[in-house]
Amino acid sequence: MKTFRLFLLSTVISCSMHAQVRLPRLISDNMVLQRETQLNLWGWATAGENITISFAGQQYETITPADGHWHVAVPPMEAGGPYDMKIDASNHLTIRNILIGDVWLCSGQSNMELPMTRLKDKYPAVIAAATNPNIRAFNVATRMNWQQPLDDLETGSWAMADPESVLQFSGVGYFFAKALYEKYHIPIGIIRAAAGGSTAEAWLSDEALQQFPAIYNALKLRDPKYLDSIRKADQKASNDWYSQLWWQDKGMQAPVKWSDNSYNPHDWKSMNIPGYWHDQGLKNIHGVVWFRKTIQVPASMAGQPARLFLGNIVDRDSVYLNGQLIGSTQYQYPPRKYPIPAGMLQQGTNTIVVRVINYSGNGGFYKDKPYQLFTPTDTIDLKGPWQYQLGAATDPIPPAMTFYTQPLGLYNGMIAPLLPYTIKGVIWYQGEANADRPAEYSQLFPALIKDWRIKWGSMHPMQHFPFLYVQLTSYMPGHPQPTSSNWALLREAQLKTLSVPNTAMAVTIDIGEWNDIHPLNKEDVGKRLALAARKLAYNDSLVVSSGPLYKDMSIQGNKIIIRFTNTGKGLLAKGGPLKHFAIAGPDQQFRWAHAQIVNNTVVVWHPSVSKPIAVRYAWDDTPEGANLFNKEGLPASPFRTDDFAR
Repeated sequence: MKTFRLFLLSTVISCSMHAQVRLPRLISDNMVLQRETQLNLWGWATAGENITISFAGQQYETITPADGHWHVAVPPMEAGGPYDMKIDASNHLTIRNILIGDVWLCSGQSNMELPMTRLKDKYPAVIAAATNPNIRAFNVATRMNWQQPLDDLETGSWAMADPESVLQFSGVGYFFAKALYEKYHIPIGIIRAAAGGSTAEAWLSDEALQQFPAIYNALKLRDPKYLDSIRKADQKASNDWYSQLWWQDKGMQAPVKWSDNSYNPHDWKSMNIPGYWHDQGLKNIHGVVWFRKTIQVPASMAGQPARLFLGNIVDRDSVYLNGQLIGSTQYQYPPRKYPIPAGMLQQGTNTIVVRVINYSGNGGFYKDKPYQLFTPTDTIDLKGPWQYQLGAATDPIPPAMTFYTQPLGLYNGMIAPLLPYTIKGVIWYQGEANADRPAEYSQLFPALIKDWRIKWGSMHPMQHFPFLYVQLTSYMPGHPQPTSSNWALLREAQLKTLSVPNTAMAVTIDIGEWNDIHPLNKEDVGKRLALAARKLAYNDSLVVSSGPLYKDMSIQGNKIIIRFTNTGKGLLAKGGPLKHFAIAGPDQQFRWAHAQIVNNTVVVWHPSVSKPIAVRYAWDDTPEGANLFNKEGLPASPFRTDDFAR
């Protein structure tokens, strides 16, 4: 009898727990709900469960259908709050501090994902003044699934902006939200669903991918056994490579490790930092190279907390000061900014040792980055000669599958769970991962916009929500002569996507960094997206939201006349004569051209081109010096008037 009673009690508890209402992660404390449109509240419960929702003085009731997935439609509301929401069923839930405002999805790859914490040295005053409960963010964790669209997120919560929480906000997203709030004083919610290195096709649904058979038919990750085998094989190959490297590394296996302060590098050679070792005597070397520099620290710095900046390093590093590990970074892109605790710096001789692991490409140190050790009052420049020694040479690491580039996975894992949530629109920063396939991107990107609008539109009356995106900025060294460029072609694909209704593009060609795929100026990116939003989403017809965009051309003798839209108060050659225009004749060979603003057009010519047929502007990876703007200070988009193969 006692056993039966325990069984009965456990069954009752189990059924009660099963019946309880469960909410998605997005519907939680501090959330922002979209104003002036029908809202969708949803969750899960046992079939037949009666649910009552009390919100903003109204009550809504529903009965959970057979599939256990309930939803309630809430009529449009004006901006305001805060409100609490009570949900009563077999259990009782309260969601607190809800605002009604505008909700923007922030998606793409690492330049959208990049958080404010990476920008704290550039924007300390902005971060210190970030307290604003009307700006809120929800970060979607990176998650992939190839078997089915997921219906909820594993983690995540809404955070109100303050100097601590804002460090985890998307930098672009925060500056975008900040600009909109300062203009309209309406609560702004940003949902970051972005993944570094991701391709456009990773964000497409199964249905959308079917129009790209070459991509769709090559997708094998739907098979869980295949997926598991790839993950295990890649992990084993990586583990074996690093393990072998560890045992081969003379700096780690020596009786006195090369990081030790007592080690004597009597036979080490010299190499200039910053630079790549391929250019300085270690050609075609992968593996481990150790670097060592002895510096003299004045009494004013001794014992003080300090910071060590070592630019960016390809690919991994471990950094030691006087024999003690002070930091490490696992891949090339993050800036090396290591804190030095009080008491570590000694007056007189100090030693910095950097162990660099390079697993592909050219190993070494990015140029034109800060290399220094400093306190608030003193700075020691670390550029120049360092001692170095090869620790171990090996083959490049075996190639592994980059799952965040694979089609479908990010859509299923990070976008599908958001679809019931009503949004104002999307801001998007992506394209770097597709830059080697610009022609394909010209089809993929419009397909993505259409796909997301269809998916959201199936649940909300918002089939044509605004889609605002960032054109790729400058990256990689420029060329001394006119050249072809995949990055220029990718920018062209983005420019052409403006033909999709209700889209806008922020041009950023002037604020990139040739040696960093993650340029730090995210404030202007966010502000330019906000200008586009003011025009497109907030119907501000007076705002100039874009720099000049190519319209058409005409040939007059040996000159080509270029006309533009979005000229604002007029065209401007910023900082001097126009640069980075190139012109070609029937031979299709481009030459740097003369260019001049005449009556709000640009006239382009070259003395040796008597019969010009085409012009290109800023057509390079990094078109250094490109300086066509409008008088509102917004840069012109790169463009070409031709359709030559290259």
